[in-house]
Amino acid sequence: SVLLDGVLTKLAMFVMRLSHSGQAVHRCYPSEGQEAFLEGHVAAFERFGGVLGRIRYDNLKPAVTRVLVGRERVESERFVTLRSHYGFDSFFCEPGIEGAHEKGGVEGEVGRFRRRHLVPVPRVANLTELNALLATADEADDARHIAGRLETVGAMAAAERSALQPLPVEPFDATLPLRVKADRKARIWVRGSRYSVPARLAGRE
Repeated sequence: SVLLDGVLTKLAMFVMRLSHSGQAVHRCYPSEGQEAFLEGHVAAFERFGGVLGRIRYDNLKPAVTRVLVGRERVESERFVTLRSHYGFDSFFCEPGIEGAHEKGGVEGEVGRFRRRHLVPVPRVANLTELNALLATADEADDARHIAGRLETVGAMAAAERSALQPLPVEPFDATLPLRVKADRKARIWVRGSRYSVPARLAGRE
């Protein structure tokens, strides 16, 4: 939670962490919607300076529409499009207690980052300011040493970058086009939220 424009607000946080160096990216969104999940990947790849060959996931709804036997999954259409755009493979953790050890790195990172950078609760005017604060914290963390390692996170990440795939010429567009119709009062409904549009659009699609 953060104090967003003076109101205590619960937000969703996207976290991606490189397994070798421990370099990570953190971004907050108003929901765990698929657009946030996809946009988080775009931001992460930009920070890392390349694309990972394989990414390990928990069984997230934005990525998985159905869990099959073992590690087999039916992936969502938009997630498949994202993977195709960047050219990386997905690897899904085993559900439940059996897969707990497979995601310890990123779960530990969430706790560490929260304790170091989100206590006390940040006070920001909007999400843009909050994510700028998180980006500054990520950069500061590049100077830290993980226990038992001689080099900093940033130095190890720089060496790790040579193993990443290059970024595509164009970043992935994480937005989702929707077709809606404005009511007679020039309002539209999108995923349970109501928005006003110019009066001239009343009754129009």
